[in-house]
Amino acid sequence: MTLEVDGLSIEVGGRRVVDGVSFSVADGARLGLIGESGSGKSLTALAVVGLLPDGATATGSVRWNGTEILGMADRDLARLRGDEIGMVFQEPQTALNPIRTVGRQIAESVRIHRGAGRREAARIAAAEAARVALPDPERLVARYPHQLSGGQRQRVALAMALACRPRLLIADEPTTALDVTIQAEVLRLLLSLVAEDGMSLVFITHDLAVLSQVATHGVVLEHGRVVEAAPVADLLTAPAHPVTRALLRDATATLWRPKGGEADG
Repeated sequence: MTLEVDGLSIEVGGRRVVDGVSFSVADGARLGLIGESGSGKSLTALAVVGLLPDGATATGSVRWNGTEILGMADRDLARLRGDEIGMVFQEPQTALNPIRTVGRQIAESVRIHRGAGRREAARIAAAEAARVALPDPERLVARYPHQLSGGQRQRVALAMALACRPRLLIADEPTTALDVTIQAEVLRLLLSLVAEDGMSLVFITHDLAVLSQVATHGVVLEHGRVVEAAPVADLLTAPAHPVTRALLRDATATLWRPKGGEADG
C-alpha cells in the first residue's frame, strides 16, 4: 500500500494555503511532515483523509494504493478511513465524544469496520485498551473522556485509530499537549504499535527533535510549500534551507532545556 501526494494545493476563502505539495510514502515507511504553525502540514494531512474543513477546496492528486482520494464519495471515504487509514489528532479531548464511554467509542469503530457484534466489540475494545497500555483496561473502558488524564485520552485515541488494523497511520502532533515524560512514553508506544502492525506512518510535528525519534524521512513545509525533503539524519546534520536550520536550533534548545513537570499518564 502506497500513499502518493502529487501537486496538492488547498485554498481557503480564496487564499492558497497549501501550494503544490508532493511526497510519497511506501509500504512500511515512516515519513514526517514538519513546519511551523501555519505551514500547511495539518491541512495536507486532512486532505489525505478527506476531512478538510468547510470552505476548503483541494486540487492535485492524492492516491492511496493507486486509487484517487480527492473527490471520493463521502461513504467511500468513511470506509477508507476506518479500514485502511487511521488518524490521531493533537488534542484527543476534541476527537472523543464527551457523553459516551471510551469503551463504546473504541467498540463503535470495531462494529462498523470489522462487523463485530455488540459483545464481541466490547471484548475487543478492552483488548485494544490493554494493547495501548491503559491501566486496568476492563474498568477504564467504562469511564468517560473527562475522567481520564491527557495521556490516557491520547492512548484511547490511538486505540480507536488502530483497532481496525489500518495500513497507514497519520498522527497530527499527537504528543504536543502532553507532559514531556508522557510524551516520550506515547511516542515509544506509537512506534511499537506501528512496527508490530507493519503500518506506514505519516507523523506531523513542528519539533525536529520529536521527528528524529519517529521518522526516517522528512518533508519541511513553509507557507504551504515544500522547501526541503531529505532523510531525517540529513536534516539534523546538514540542513539546506533556513527554515530547517531554524527548526534544528529550536530542537537543540529543547534537548538541552531542563525537563520537569508532573506525570500525566
